[in-house]
Formats: sequence, structure tokens, C-alpha cells
Amino acid sequence: MAAKQCPRRQENGTMETRFITMKVRLYPTEAQAQLFENTFGCCRYIWNRMLADQQRFYIETNTHFIPTPAKYKREAPFLKEVDNQALIQEHGKLAQAFRVFFKSPESFGYPKFKRKKTDKDSFTACNHVFESGPTIYTTRDGIRMTKAGIVKARFSRRPGNGWKLKRITVEKSRTGKYYGCILYEDRVKAPAPVVPTPDTTVGLKYSLAHFYVADSGGMADAPHWLKRSQERLAKIQRQLNRMEPGSKNYQEAVRKYRQLHEHIANQRRDFIHKESSRIANGWDAVCIRAEALAELSRGLKYGNILESGYGMFRECLRYKLAWQGKELILVDRYQPTTRTCSVCGLVRDGVPARTKTWTCPKCGTTHRKEVNAAKNIKAQGLARYFNNQKLRESA
Repeated sequence: MAAKQCPRRQENGTMETRFITMKVRLYPTEAQAQLFENTFGCCRYIWNRMLADQQRFYIETNTHFIPTPAKYKREAPFLKEVDNQALIQEHGKLAQAFRVFFKSPESFGYPKFKRKKTDKDSFTACNHVFESGPTIYTTRDGIRMTKAGIVKARFSRRPGNGWKLKRITVEKSRTGKYYGCILYEDRVKAPAPVVPTPDTTVGLKYSLAHFYVADSGGMADAPHWLKRSQERLAKIQRQLNRMEPGSKNYQEAVRKYRQLHEHIANQRRDFIHKESSRIANGWDAVCIRAEALAELSRGLKYGNILESGYGMFRECLRYKLAWQGKELILVDRYQPTTRTCSVCGLVRDGVPARTKTWTCPKCGTTHRKEVNAAKNIKAQGLARYFNNQKLRESA
């Protein structure tokens, strides 16, 4: 699986800490898989018990308090059979969920109880280094974990020299596959900031039909993976409607349905990573509009904005550019980039949504609507970047 690098925390002028996540496929034995399943269940149990007790304690005392997992081990001895680190991490996740809720209730909802049928199965364990050695480490063809022993794994790449293993998150997909997300910490030399120029900067306009349109006229034209598989999905759904729920044939059809959706998601993810890497490596800066995709999706009658994965593409661009000291410049989403002439700057009253081209009444230039918007995004992004640079220098 591809490695993902998280945003970096600058510590000084030359060195910084970088966090890298590698996702690998796990092949546990029957006993190890059963241990994983028990750990998933214990994590759900401890989360729900801590949340219920927190709510009861708040009602009785009007004070926020979350009990620790150790409080429940006497009444639930099965909690001792799994890795204690997984239970401790659940306590930390619940505490973090409350912290972000109290900080911004309008953005983060109140923590909810977990359900086996709807919530994803996963647990996290931190690595601790003792005199006898670390609790989690990788081998030639596996990962050593507490209580599970060495779990067979398939690596697409190996950690770099000096990478420190911090923790691992084991998760189970809907199709029954196990994955391990290994977090590493690395100290690297901070990249020198790259100053963009008009020739080395690209402006991208989100497009429902073409994924994005560049200011040069280039388009991604990403395949509509879900639409292409819609016929196969509909066929499986018709079969499911004629089957008895819970039967072997029903379970097999559900497995095929989930596998197809997983395949669609993998196709989308592969395209996004390849396209974002190509752009990040080829340009010194990227200018895009800060589109509110969820809001756009609600106002769209035909088409599926969220299915394209443009939000994930934008996030991949951000951290891949940051690796190289480059900028992802966001332009205010309320700027009339589509209605503004990129040649003379005239802002029209309105351009019909289905119109692909329009002519400026002032300078007479005929524009392709999306290409013109991308040019305006690039111009406004560069202007914003240099204005911010002047403000930093004056400060």
C-alpha cells in the first residue's frame, strides 16, 4: 500500500519532525484473527461504558469526568485478554472527542455510542521501547504485536533509515481484510520555501464533468468509477432482493457487493494519488478555490460531487506540496471567478450554468467558462500569496 506523510511540525530552521503512515495488508492466523475480533469488541465495549458513565456522572454532579479502562476490568475480566494499549487508546480518543466538541460544538458533534453493524472495526496500540526491546516492530515478512506475536504482512515498501515506529492501527474492511496502518516518526531537513512565479504556477477549477480544468485548458477527465459499475451493482442488488436474508447465497452476494465497492474506492484512491503527485512534482504552486463540496452537493440536482473524491485530491495536493516547500493557495470560494473576464477584469451580472463559452461585452474575448475561471483563480491566488509575503516582511 502507498505511504502517506502527514503535515510536518517545524522545530527550527533546518530540521523538522515528519510523521509517515504506511498501510500494509495483514494475514493473521485463525488465532490472531480471533484476538483481533476480541479486541475490536472490547474497544467498542469500553468506549460505550466510559461514555455512559461520563453522561451519568455529568447528570449527577454537573462535572465532566471519564473513568479509565482499569475501572472495568474487575466486572469484565475479558478485557484482560486483549492488549491493554488498545483500551488506553480508546480512553484517549474519547477524551479527544470531548475536547474538540467543547472547543467547537458547531463543527464537531457530541460523541456517540459505537455499534457493531455500523462502526468500523479498528484498534490502536502504541509502541514502547524497553531494555528488552520494543513492543511493536517489523520483521522481514511480518509485524510483531503484543499478545498477537508476529502477524504475517505484505509490505509495498520498507521504512527509511532512522524512522521510529510510534504506533499501529489495525482495522478490518467490510470485505473481511485486515490492514495495519503503521505510524513512523522521522527527523528530516526542512525544505527551502519555493517562491512561485506565473510560469511555474497552475490554477485548477473544480469541474463536475472533468474533475478539474487547468488554466492552460488541460483536464483530468477522471473515470466515473461508480457510474461505470452501476450496472453490476444493480444486478447484485436485484439478486439480493430475491434471496432469503442470512442464507449462504445471500451472504455471498453481500460479499461480492462489498468487494465491488471496495474496488471502486481503490480505483478512485489510486487515481487521486497519482494525479496529485504529478501536479505537486511538476509545479511550484497550485491555486484552487476553497469550494465547500458538501454544500455544492446539496444544491446539485444531477450528478454526484462527493463521488469524485475531489476533497481527498485537495488534501493530497496540500501535503505533497508541503513536502517540497511549495504552496497550495486557496482562493475565496465567493470570488466571481466564472463571471470575471480574465483579460480585462469585467465582472458580468450572470453566466448561465449550462453555457460552456461566453463573450466579454467589453473587450470582445470569447472565453471557455471553466478555463477562464481557472485563469482567474491563478491570478487571484498569486496576488494573495504576494500580499501575504509583504505583510510578513513588514511585520
